[in-house]
Amino acid sequence: MQPIASAVTFLFVPGSRPDRFDKAVASGADVVVLDLEDAVAPDGKAAARAGVLDWLAAGGRAMVRVNGTGTPWHAEDVAAVAGTGCPVMLPKAESGRQLAGLAAALPGGTPIVPLIETARGVRRAEDVCGAPGVVRPAFGSVDLAVDLGVDHTDDDALRVARCELVLSARSAGVTAPIDGVTTAVRDADRLRADTAAGAALGMTAKLCIHPAQIDAVAAALRPTAEQLTWARAVVEAAGAGAVAVLDGALVDKPVVDRARALLARAGERPTGPG
Repeated sequence: MQPIASAVTFLFVPGSRPDRFDKAVASGADVVVLDLEDAVAPDGKAAARAGVLDWLAAGGRAMVRVNGTGTPWHAEDVAAVAGTGCPVMLPKAESGRQLAGLAAALPGGTPIVPLIETARGVRRAEDVCGAPGVVRPAFGSVDLAVDLGVDHTDDDALRVARCELVLSARSAGVTAPIDGVTTAVRDADRLRADTAAGAALGMTAKLCIHPAQIDAVAAALRPTAEQLTWARAVVEAAGAGAVAVLDGALVDKPVVDRARALLARAGERPTGPG
């Protein structure tokens, strides 16, 4: 499992399906998210929690989405995963105080991903992102659409919320957000379009609901060959950090910083000042 801050693909797996846990890990997803919330019926919560704990105790590595604050299962979920040291995703995140309470119940340093999926959560996103333990937020696009009464497949309807999460994460000094799911599992064109639309707004990862989505999402979020060629040329043109001109365009520090960020996303380590 990759560090949460650098991961690009996050694959949900129902916590009630331990037969799928190893398959999910083998899918190539950067992070597997064992889901104790929406994917598990109320009468199956205890059994799912036990199955997740057994798998983690046997050496499995994954993030766990616990049930939300105020639900009958939240406290037991948190107490259970606290002993595993695994990263935790909190649904319906709406305040810094809520996240601080979760962090206090977990071992110090436990990575937390707040899932922001309500209007109140979006409005308080900076407070949520700045809470103890938070590494980066995730966007619950489907639930937010229900809360707002809009179509979750309508990019325009949710554009402001996505932008708010990107700005809040940056302002709070945490990693850029994880975009919401594409529910059309077999629609490759829709998946690519959704991923590209999120990336254009500053999202740098995506939640997935099927292993078939992993490779396409990773490819869509990876800098293109053209972008990398441009970035290398910018870094070279910048030289010692002075303002330069490349192909008729000004190259100053913000442009160089952008180029370096692209190279870093591709795993390259540019030389020179910066």
